[in-house]
Amino acid sequence: MRGNRAAQLGSEAQDKYLPSLSKLHKVCAYAMTEPEYGSDASSLNTVARKVPGGWVLNGRKRWPGNSSFADVLVVLARNTSTNQVNGFIVDGGSPGLKISKIENKVSMRIVQNCDIELENVFVSDDDRLPGANSFQDLVNSLAFSRVMAAWVSIGIAVGVYDACQRYLGERKQFGVPLAAFQLNQEKLVRMLGNIQAMWLLGWRLSKLHSSSKMTIGQASLGKAWITKQARETVALGRELLGGNGIVTDFHVGKAFCDLETVYTYEGSYEVNALIVAREITGISSIRPTTSRL
Repeated sequence: MRGNRAAQLGSEAQDKYLPSLSKLHKVCAYAMTEPEYGSDASSLNTVARKVPGGWVLNGRKRWPGNSSFADVLVVLARNTSTNQVNGFIVDGGSPGLKISKIENKVSMRIVQNCDIELENVFVSDDDRLPGANSFQDLVNSLAFSRVMAAWVSIGIAVGVYDACQRYLGERKQFGVPLAAFQLNQEKLVRMLGNIQAMWLLGWRLSKLHSSSKMTIGQASLGKAWITKQARETVALGRELLGGNGIVTDFHVGKAFCDLETVYTYEGSYEVNALIVAREITGISSIRPTTSRL
């Protein structure tokens, strides 16, 4: 709720949630995406209606990670009085809150993504985020989460590189280690080059954020470009392992699948690219026209 210098969206009273969350004694999930609204999250349908002493929430959410066992959820809902998107802290055991795990995932299987239904869920006035009075307020506070996603993809890429370097030195074909073949060496070098460049951009964005100079476009650039390069890097690693690249025993196949999730969440590559383009050109092309030429 609070940043390193000032409150972000929350109130002083809501700081009570932080000690247990920071120590992982309790878990929080963030509920923004809906079944019909992913990239177009600002059009969300979940509504919050003012009642004496608080708010009543109705709607559906999809994909919040670890929400099946979350103690609290931060839910984005449209204020029926102002038509603006606001934020609400919802207790995980609230009456009217129904949570079901999304089955048959092939990527990031350790994360429990869920479908959520809110049917007349009551939230007290004390648990409305006072600083979240519009969708833009929420977007500004979440910019660094895109940098965090970029760092996740860097970590995955580094793990794949390390696994491939060991594998090429140990696995022999035609009587010599796979590391002796020129094509394999070139792929390994390309992976290392990608990682170094990704690392430097991630470091730069972290420094900009720590000095409160990072823009939304810069965060989107980092998320879009770094995850794209990480995707190429793990694909090269999967090639280097041949058939062993698709089994979980060697970890690379799992990492290959997991990165597909990181590439998509916190805004797809395309959406983040358009956010960057809007910042550098001053022209927004995110909302296309439906009229025909």
